[in-house]
Amino acid sequence: MSGNEKAWGGRFAGATAELMERFNASIGFDRKLLEVDLAGSLVHAQALERAGVLTDEEVAQIHAGLEQVRAELSAPGHAFSAGLEDIHMAVERRLTELIGPLGGKLHTGRSRNDQVNLDERLYLREAIAGIRLRLRHLQEVLADSAEAHLEVILPGYTHLQQAQPILFGHYALALFWMLERDQGRLEDAWKRADFLPLGAGALAGSAYPLDRQFMARELGFSGVTPNSLDTVSDRDFLLEALAALAILMMHLSRFCEDLIIWSTREFGFVELADAFSTGSSMMPQKKNPDSLELVRGKTGRVYGDLFSLLTTMKGIPLTYAKDMQEDKEPLFDAFGSVQDCLEVFAGAWQTMQLRPARMEAAVDDAALATDLADYLARRGMPFREAHHLVGRLVRFALEAGRGLRGLTLEELQSHSPAFGQDALSLLDLRHSLDLRNIEGGTGPEAVRTQLARARAVLET
Repeated sequence: MSGNEKAWGGRFAGATAELMERFNASIGFDRKLLEVDLAGSLVHAQALERAGVLTDEEVAQIHAGLEQVRAELSAPGHAFSAGLEDIHMAVERRLTELIGPLGGKLHTGRSRNDQVNLDERLYLREAIAGIRLRLRHLQEVLADSAEAHLEVILPGYTHLQQAQPILFGHYALALFWMLERDQGRLEDAWKRADFLPLGAGALAGSAYPLDRQFMARELGFSGVTPNSLDTVSDRDFLLEALAALAILMMHLSRFCEDLIIWSTREFGFVELADAFSTGSSMMPQKKNPDSLELVRGKTGRVYGDLFSLLTTMKGIPLTYAKDMQEDKEPLFDAFGSVQDCLEVFAGAWQTMQLRPARMEAAVDDAALATDLADYLARRGMPFREAHHLVGRLVRFALEAGRGLRGLTLEELQSHSPAFGQDALSLLDLRHSLDLRNIEGGTGPEAVRTQLARARAVLET
């Protein structure tokens, strides 16, 4: 194959238009697959030897040639020509230049259709492992934060309205368990990708007796794909991974929203470190939570990566079409974005300053209303009746310009004789928390138990 000749060029009498060269090429971004493409090529050469296509000596020459290709193509600043189309052809072209016609034998029994599928699965395995490590680090940051602030009380919200008092440790661990589900989704996604596609050929399977089980073992797959048509047309493994990343980003974004609001002067619950904040080009006083805002913004970007690939795949007839070249940029972009966001979010959380006094002072007395209703229910009053009665009591306190904690026993009893002296003790934040030591609750003992459970997860 000459320097400008295409691997598929025998059928064509004319040259490809320069515009089409650029439009068709993926080498500008799929060069990220260099390492996994080399790994797959070496194992394919070994399988060709087992099938009697290559000799021991030829495999050794190919191996040495691939090592030289790795050194050259991975060198900083190496320029790839658009005429090479993709990383697979770049590797094959340079290998052939180095070792001669033997380089052309490497593609025997293999198509770029099953080759790229293999490369993407190998890339995905490494990418998922990298994200899971960063997830684990963030979980460690959250557990440490929960332990350091076990006694800190803050208002809990529903509808962005104060609901009931909670412990900050309980809040931090809420994200811990969300991320643990994200861990599980990514692990589960890989289980369905953990099958070797090599040997599927272009669509009908290889005509050579390639030992697919051997290749699977060498490359660390748990098995081989069962159907060649499905194999080369399958991008479910990428879609599932991107869906897991989109959910992960949604989790981060929700907590970013809280922290952004809490960092305002109106709330003042937290202050981000200077290292994760920026200023204004016009207003000297500003300290903006741009780290969190960018994580929140990049959530939409990762959603877009998922929907881009879903949209690309929805109309492709079996088996392969060039549309599927559009799978790589969303894949690379999503994993790169999530990796950065996890590192930034972990840094911002780990270095932010909490203001416990401001948090506790912000808890409205009305957040204890449910405790009063529960008190009446324990005394035999139907909860719906107790709920209605305490609602009138809250309105009474508001109209009197006082909070619930400012009411006297006489005023409580004027609404219901069921209130006893012990009802006044309910109007205390820590007493309210102590009532919620149920497993999974926000009570101090429950949170300590939950933290121990989180530590056990981290240790495994």
